[in-house]
Amino acid sequence: MRVYFSLRVRCAGERLTPDREAVEREGRGAFAFRLVAFFLLLAFLVLYALNVSWLDSLLIPFPSWLRWGGFALGLGTLAFWTWTQSGLGKEWSPQLQLREEHHLVTTGPYARIRHPIYTATMSIGIAFALVTANWVFVLLAAVTIIMLIARVPREEQMMLDEFGEEYKAYMQRTGRFFPK
Repeated sequence: MRVYFSLRVRCAGERLTPDREAVEREGRGAFAFRLVAFFLLLAFLVLYALNVSWLDSLLIPFPSWLRWGGFALGLGTLAFWTWTQSGLGKEWSPQLQLREEHHLVTTGPYARIRHPIYTATMSIGIAFALVTANWVFVLLAAVTIIMLIARVPREEQMMLDEFGEEYKAYMQRTGRFFPK
């Protein structure tokens, strides 16, 4: 899904890679950590899919119903994430940067939640942790949640700098990760 929406942004003539200002806004350390965490997630997904024996020592004895609940959460989250990405269109960026002639999106899931992609990212992390019942994925979910919560104030400041009172009013009528 991320590849598809990245291609849509690219076809619209927009930049995907961060500019210098975006890296500084996020912080070089946070940016590097996010990049490393992404590749660690991919590596552990591959190792999990290959059923590497040493990962068995990190299993958590979750009951089946909880693991199936994680599966249901994951499916629901994918639908929500798709709706959220579609609502942003070319305004989406994986970086803390705005597009040329950026518009504040306040429709779809953004009508009630300011950061629904972050909500979806946190939820998919929790879903992976539940489905895999593995401490590695629990740790990755926890790190993801902490990273996103830490990133939001910088993103909201960027939006306030760009949209001023319009964004301030938007903040008052919406919830950060869940509807008010």
